[in-house]
Amino acid sequence: MKLWFVEPRANVFVSGVKDSVAKTVVDYLYQHCPPESGVIIFRSLPKPPGYEVRTVGPTRKALTEISGLQLVIETLKNQ
Repeated sequence: MKLWFVEPRANVFVSGVKDSVAKTVVDYLYQHCPPESGVIIFRSLPKPPGYEVRTVGPTRKALTEISGLQLVIETLKNQ
């Protein structure tokens, strides 16, 4: 996985390869990752909005879609 994607945080992968390779890897993950893995995968797309977010199982961060944009919901911590 780490050969084709950047892992900025545990179980969060961002594509760094050509679209066709990224799609093949993402499809493989969907077939072979257990549902409880909680993986978030970001992949670039050549069409708007320019990216795709896919998940496998429940994740720590909630996802939402607003006007066709997939977004990760972040919460601010009070200090």
